[in-house]
Amino acid sequence: MNFSLIFDVLPLLANGMAMTVALTLGSVVVGALIALPLAMMRASSLLTLSHLILLYTFLFRGTPLLVQLFLLYYGASQVDWVRSGMAWHVLREPIWCALIVFALNHAAYTTEILRGGIRAVPAGEIEAAKALGMSYACRMRRLVLPSAIRLALPAYGNEVIMMLKASSLASTITIMELTGTARKIVAQTFSPYEVFIAAAMIYLALTILITHVFQALELRGDKHRPRPVFSPVWASQPSMETAAARVEGK
Repeated sequence: MNFSLIFDVLPLLANGMAMTVALTLGSVVVGALIALPLAMMRASSLLTLSHLILLYTFLFRGTPLLVQLFLLYYGASQVDWVRSGMAWHVLREPIWCALIVFALNHAAYTTEILRGGIRAVPAGEIEAAKALGMSYACRMRRLVLPSAIRLALPAYGNEVIMMLKASSLASTITIMELTGTARKIVAQTFSPYEVFIAAAMIYLALTILITHVFQALELRGDKHRPRPVFSPVWASQPSMETAAARVEGK
């Protein structure tokens, strides 16, 4: 193995890394904006509305992301009214197809994650807010959503990492992100082992960065909670004199 080639390739992968970060960040931001109202509707007591959102999340979570990407990128060109409409100016570009599919897929997973967080908010806190006269909108804004987001952060952090790795599928529709750039360099150098190790190192570094960001957010969200005070085992045990005094007192 040529170790020097691994480090020589890293600067060449910088442009691909920038595209990967842009795809991931755009998908996460748009997906989160879509998922927030959908999660509230999914967790509502209106069964018809909840089931409609469930159908959306089921379709996007139950089918492979690669199939969804191919359906939009290759399938849109097969529909006459799409090619003749204004949407074709967007759908003919692979970057927009990737962003749309990634955002919708991320929104489906995030909706269910946030729904779980909303359902995990203690019912006693909600009842207390109702007793104080808070409206539904006020309860959601000041109590339910902050608590739900804090509870959902660990699972949501994993979903963001999965989105980062799933962005590599964009290379299948001619987008030169990190994996696509690595494949191009492999075709030029005929050194797949070294080039893909360099790409894996970049993915790993981005994953570590995302992990630290979400750990900081979790610590910030739990700052108001009291920390347990640890004491030696013998500190919680009564002394022999105290035990004898209790017996004599009885």
